[in-house]
Amino acid sequence: MTWSFPIGRLLGSQLRIHATFFLLLLWVGVTAYGAGGTYAALVNVSYVLLLFACVIAHEYGHALMARRFGIRTPDITLLPIGGMARLERMPEKPGREILVALAGPAVNVVIFLALWLWVGLSPRTPLSGGMSFATLPEQIAMLNLILALFNMIPAFPMDGGRVLRATLSIFMARVTATKVASLVGQGVAIVGAAYGLWTGQLILVLIAVFIFMAARAENNDVALRDRLKGMVARDVMITEYTPLRPGDGIEVARLTLQRSGHAALPVKDFASGRVVGVVSEQALDDANSDETVEGVMQRQIPAVPPETPLARTLRLVGSAPMVAVVSKDGTMTGFLTQARVGEVLQAATERHR
Repeated sequence: MTWSFPIGRLLGSQLRIHATFFLLLLWVGVTAYGAGGTYAALVNVSYVLLLFACVIAHEYGHALMARRFGIRTPDITLLPIGGMARLERMPEKPGREILVALAGPAVNVVIFLALWLWVGLSPRTPLSGGMSFATLPEQIAMLNLILALFNMIPAFPMDGGRVLRATLSIFMARVTATKVASLVGQGVAIVGAAYGLWTGQLILVLIAVFIFMAARAENNDVALRDRLKGMVARDVMITEYTPLRPGDGIEVARLTLQRSGHAALPVKDFASGRVVGVVSEQALDDANSDETVEGVMQRQIPAVPPETPLARTLRLVGSAPMVAVVSKDGTMTGFLTQARVGEVLQAATERHR
């Protein structure tokens, strides 16, 4: 994700933090300092850090449950509005999707119960009273309960929306269930935005806009994958091309790429017969005229077997100039580019109209 950077790895996933998160901390600290001095600033910043530690735990709940079903989570990103676990894919079996969706709120419930047993139930209302280090455990406990309940609202991208979609998929096609759940999510977002405008709560309006857009994006993504059902990488890969050589000059590479009509080309070491890299149009545009292909090529090339469902290659194609299609013996039989997959998507969309 743009504007995010890694801060480490935990339980098999890269943990990333968005740069704007620090703006949130700065805003909280400055606002609290203006209202109550250094102590208030320290308490409020500590509160936000603990809250987001619970958000990270929530996301790892999803990631660890998904791992049980053979689904990796490459990274988890901490945003000012919460966390986002980027699963390779969501389970398509309804029962598994429900378990993955519920795992996040379940972590928050466990944290709430653990803190509740530690500090005991208090008649105070933690979120409306004054904050201090002494009351942080109680406040974090209540926030975890609120996080669990809030995430169970049946609206994408919240977990409740995924539970709703998975439940509906038991009785109807997944694409139809997603459309229904998406409409419910957008309806919830509209109501939330209207309430936020009525009460003057701008943050609620912003959250509602995010929910509305995420619900629409989820619906579009599932509809797109449905159109690609039955297609595999072998069916649409590019097989006719002229590979570049590591020693080719930039002008030669530009001319070869232009004649090919592709956005990227493999770089082949003809002595060994191996593909050693890929050069994109963007890399050539940024290169100096005295450089060679070897100096500007990308050496790491994502690869998939020929029988990989095309829908599963979308994320790879979107993040790399080229995805190699490699047979069992390690031979590259073709490749996919974003432009090529885009052509297939356009054709599939036309057929479904």
